[in-house]
Amino acid sequence: MIRQRERKTGKMRCKAKRYRILGNENAKIVASIFISRVFERKRYIMIQEKIGFIGGGRMAEALSRSLIGSGLSDAGRILVSDVLPERCRLLSQETGVKTTQNNKDVVAFADVLIFAVKPPLMNEILNDLKNSITQRHIVISIAAGIPVRFVESRLQAGVRVVRVMPNTPCLVGLSATAFALGQHATPADGQLVSTLFQSVGKVFQMEEKYLDSVTGLSGSGPAYVYLFIEALSDGGVKVGLPRDIATTLAAQTVLGAAKMVLETGQHPAQLKDAVTSPGGTTIEGISALEDGGLRAAVINAVVAATLKSKKLGELS
Repeated sequence: MIRQRERKTGKMRCKAKRYRILGNENAKIVASIFISRVFERKRYIMIQEKIGFIGGGRMAEALSRSLIGSGLSDAGRILVSDVLPERCRLLSQETGVKTTQNNKDVVAFADVLIFAVKPPLMNEILNDLKNSITQRHIVISIAAGIPVRFVESRLQAGVRVVRVMPNTPCLVGLSATAFALGQHATPADGQLVSTLFQSVGKVFQMEEKYLDSVTGLSGSGPAYVYLFIEALSDGGVKVGLPRDIATTLAAQTVLGAAKMVLETGQHPAQLKDAVTSPGGTTIEGISALEDGGLRAAVINAVVAATLKSKKLGELS
């Protein structure tokens, strides 16, 4: 269920924060991320459901921060479980959410259960929680490659399941998220999922048959772009630019180009042609990229990651 909550007219700016994130595989990754959100609407929705995260990694942290920052929820209505005591302490300290090391505490507390764990862990965790998860819950899985049927088959009959594929730019509120409803999930469940993930970016509902392809494109896509930014920066260093300047120029160029595609609605080829003068520097660079097989390499990367996602589903 959703209720409207009034706010004063005008802009409300969330306090900017710098915070730490604990990465995967017990490795500490310290990240400084600047978040400044502007909410301009007089009215916005606040969900009544309590949210529980099974797994307290970066996705859980990013979603928790955005749900709290946007006013969709508050820290007291979010519970996160993680096996690492230090991770629990950091999450509680830096976001204000409740934490636990017991997954069953989350199931007892929450109406919406978000499984934010690695795919190989899903089977064991679902089997452990099978008798605790009931039809009152909405189960959201963001485990790559794990199909809805796998989750449904390990839970009691009639439990509502939604498969979601976000990506890591959710950490800065720019995620590309796709989701598909399971056989028992309702349109209202879909609206709730859309509302939750709109707090960290753009959301698309689609048939589940497309989600492995989404995983190969936008799920893994940020890594492809990081590799391109690194290569672009390396090119700048090779022609004499300082590393810090080269990396900033490369990242800003990718950001600006992406916004041009999204905001103009023009085909990328049109935008490319608009900055490619006959006999100029840009066409020389593009020619070199084509000779190096950039286009084919990117296409092959998406296909390879998609096939891997499908394989994970077959093994589950």
